[in-house]
Amino acid sequence: MAERKKRRVLPGFGLSLGVSVTFVSLILLLPMSALVRELSHLTWAGYWEIITNPQTLAALRVTLLSAFWASVFNCAAGVLLAWVLARYRFPGRGILDALIDLPFALPTAVAGLTLSALFAEDGWYGAWLSLFGIKVSYTWLGIVVAMAFTSIPFVFRTVEPVLEDLGKSTEEAAETLGATKGQIFRRVILPEILPSVAAGTTLAFCRSLGEFGAVIFIAGNIAYETEVLSLMVFMRLQEFDYAAASAIASVVLALSLALFLFANFLQKRLARRLGASA
Repeated sequence: MAERKKRRVLPGFGLSLGVSVTFVSLILLLPMSALVRELSHLTWAGYWEIITNPQTLAALRVTLLSAFWASVFNCAAGVLLAWVLARYRFPGRGILDALIDLPFALPTAVAGLTLSALFAEDGWYGAWLSLFGIKVSYTWLGIVVAMAFTSIPFVFRTVEPVLEDLGKSTEEAAETLGATKGQIFRRVILPEILPSVAAGTTLAFCRSLGEFGAVIFIAGNIAYETEVLSLMVFMRLQEFDYAAASAIASVVLALSLALFLFANFLQKRLARRLGASA
């Protein structure tokens, strides 16, 4: 028994485990149990009718496509920002680093109002884009912009620490061996950051699926065109149709859980493959 206690790195394992389980139960399991309780009021036929309703399917399509393109943009922009801040030192670097976390601190409703004003046809960005025939506010493109704004920190914050730890020595060694910049990125840097890029992009996608505050102010919320699943959940709650709201919310929850499991599997597989090839 004494030998077993010596092996423990952290003291108070029982208390720590109890607090952790209590926290998880109150914050995660309790809301999910309430969702399951509401779903229990529906029959399978009723549940299927709700989630296969044409309006629900249209909202699902808009949500998935918008979240996909927002995640694609965040994947590229997040890696680029992480590269710049990890590899270069310049005036205002600390301010830029802090501004990237602004979507975490800014209320999403404020972000939605600001984005809708900026990208309106008479806004700072919208007036310039309208010269090229591009309309953002109250279109699906506005949904993509709102989702990208609120979820880009996930990609940046998962990739930047990996680039910081990677250092420049491996790149310099590859360059001395005659590798080009493209080869260094593809064969040296990309394999190292790929698991974190996949994890950050998945987190950004899941965050976009449930985005509400920033989206509703810029989307226009037109059924079959710019309506998202989170708005449908809100509308069903306003109608006191808790069962239907729970059914639609369960679709978002199932998608998010499936993506998280896939991301964890992908991370472990990539890490195992990189470890084997090292």
